[in-house]
Amino acid sequence: MADLSINLAGIRSPNPFWLASGPPANCGDQVMRAFDAGWGGAVWKTIGDPIVNVSSRYSSVDLNGVRMMGLNNIELISDRPIETNLAEIREVKKRYPKHAVIASLMVESKREVWHDIVRRSEDAGADGLELNFGCPHGMSERGMGAAVGQVPDYACMITEWVKEVARTPVLVKLTPNVTDIRMIARAARRGGADGLSAINTINSITSIDLDTLTPRPVVNGKSSHGGYCGPAVKPIALHMIQQVCSDPEVGIPVSAIGGMSNWKDAAEFVLLGATSVQACTAPMHYGFRIVEDWIDGLGEWMDSKGFRTLEEFRGLSLPRVTEWQHLDLKYRIVARIDPGKCIGCQLCYTACWDGAHQCIHVDGFAKPEDAVAFSRSSIVRTPVTPAVSHAVPLGRIPRVDEHECVGCNLCWLVCPVEGCISMVQVDDGSDPESWAERTRV
Repeated sequence: MADLSINLAGIRSPNPFWLASGPPANCGDQVMRAFDAGWGGAVWKTIGDPIVNVSSRYSSVDLNGVRMMGLNNIELISDRPIETNLAEIREVKKRYPKHAVIASLMVESKREVWHDIVRRSEDAGADGLELNFGCPHGMSERGMGAAVGQVPDYACMITEWVKEVARTPVLVKLTPNVTDIRMIARAARRGGADGLSAINTINSITSIDLDTLTPRPVVNGKSSHGGYCGPAVKPIALHMIQQVCSDPEVGIPVSAIGGMSNWKDAAEFVLLGATSVQACTAPMHYGFRIVEDWIDGLGEWMDSKGFRTLEEFRGLSLPRVTEWQHLDLKYRIVARIDPGKCIGCQLCYTACWDGAHQCIHVDGFAKPEDAVAFSRSSIVRTPVTPAVSHAVPLGRIPRVDEHECVGCNLCWLVCPVEGCISMVQVDDGSDPESWAERTRV
C-alpha cells in the first residue's frame, strides 16, 4: 500500500492534503472536523490584528452547469482576536499531535511586531509558520499582503526578521500577481525561508449585475476587486509551481495551492515538484469529506504505478517541461476519426474550418454552413460495438485530409464522444530538430 505521509521542510503530516488558509480553517472546531475527515494538515486562517470584514464577500463564475468553477472573494484575514486563534491552535495540537497545524501570519511591517506574533504562534504549538505575502485586496491597501509579496526586497527583509526568532519551519506564501513569480521565490530563499506556498489568489472581477450595473459581490451598491481561486485557476497554478520548482536559485520545498478539485490534481502538482497540496474552494463547496476520495484515489494510482511514497514521483514531470525553442519541429501528429463512434454532430468540422486549419471535410460540402441544410433522408448504419449500431446520416461523417492536418488537437478537444477522434503520430523518419538547433550558428 502507498505511504502518503510527507515531510515538508520539517513539517510532518499523515498525507499531503492540507486545508489552505481561508474560511475552512477559520476556527479550531472546523480544523478538528477536517482532521477527523482525513485531512493531513491545516494552514490556519491568517492571524493578525483583527479586522472588520464586509458583507457580502463572495461571487463566482459558473460554467455549463458547474457552480463555482471560479470563486472570487473580498474577505480579509481573521476577524477573531489573536488570543482566541492561538488558544484554539493550542487545543487542536493537543488533540491531534500527528497532524500539521501551520499558523498563517500577517502583521504590519515592523520587526518587533513580527517577532511578537512569531513567538506567540510557536508558543501555542504551531508546527510551522506561513507568511502571507499574497493577499491581493484590502490588506495590500494597508501595506501588507501582496504589497509585500510584489517587492522582492520587502519579502526578503520580512522573512529575515521572522527567521531571527523562529524555531519552526517558515513558509512564504507567494502572490501570483507579479510578472515573474521566481523573483519573489528567490527573495524568500535569500531571506532564509524553509519553504514556499503558492499560489495565493489572483486579482479579479468576476461579473457585473446588468440590472444594477454594479460588479459582484455587492456591498451597499459598490464592489472591489477580489481574489480569484477554484478550478479555473489550476492551469495558472501548475505553471507557477513548475517555474518555482524548476528554478535552481529557489531549491526549497513547495506547498502547492490553486484549483485542487480531486486526487488527480494533487498528483499533477506533485509531479511538478510540490511536496504538499492545499485546498480551500473544494472543501467550501463540497465539505471536508471529499478528502476521503482524494486519499483513496491517490493511493490507488500510486499502487498502480508502483510508487510507494510521494517522493518517488515528486518532480518527475519537470524534465518534460522546456522552452518552446527546444521542442521538436519534426514531430508530427494527425487527427483520425473512428466512423464507428462518430455521431455526425460535425463539431470537429465546424471548429476546424472556423477556428483552425480547414483540413476536415464532409464529402459533398465545401463549408460547414453548406452542411446545415443537408437532407437526412439517406441513412448509413455504422457499428459501435458488435451488438450495437447507431444511425448517422449519409455524408455527415467527417474525414480528415491528413496532408493538410497540422495536429493542433482542436477537433479532439471539441469532440463529445470519448475515443472517436485520436491524435496519431506520423513518423517520416526525420531526425528531431528544434528551433534552437535550426538557428544555431
